[in-house]
Amino acid sequence: MGTTVDRLPSGGFARLVPEFDVFDLERSKSFWCDILGFQIAYQRPENLFMYIELQGAQVMLNQRNGNWETGPLERPLGRGINFQIFVDSVAPLLDALKQHKWALFRECHDAWYRIAGEERGNRQFLVQDPDGYLLRFAEDLGKR
Repeated sequence: MGTTVDRLPSGGFARLVPEFDVFDLERSKSFWCDILGFQIAYQRPENLFMYIELQGAQVMLNQRNGNWETGPLERPLGRGINFQIFVDSVAPLLDALKQHKWALFRECHDAWYRIAGEERGNRQFLVQDPDGYLLRFAEDLGKR
């Protein structure tokens, strides 16, 4: 897994941090860190675990060990949920995914949502990680 990093996440721990059980931690690290640009805050290589972050978003990756499994795991994992991750700009992520020939689940598009009497916009796309978790990366377009 490379050099062990050992620090707290930037700005402290988020109040909600999903932990994804993955089939191959090295493959997941390649996708999340090498392609998407997440940074490792800390890891426990002996437990096949890492805590990663990008622009305030935090995720834990853990190679399957049976500790948290409530039923059989089969791909795609995380069915029935998508994880929205806000970033400053989706363009660098789209470029990196294209460079690595990683298919998008849904192409980049602008979406407007009614919130508290106004419309708020996101430029967003969806992609699945190596285990099938559905990730929705979004940048804020403001209100109209």
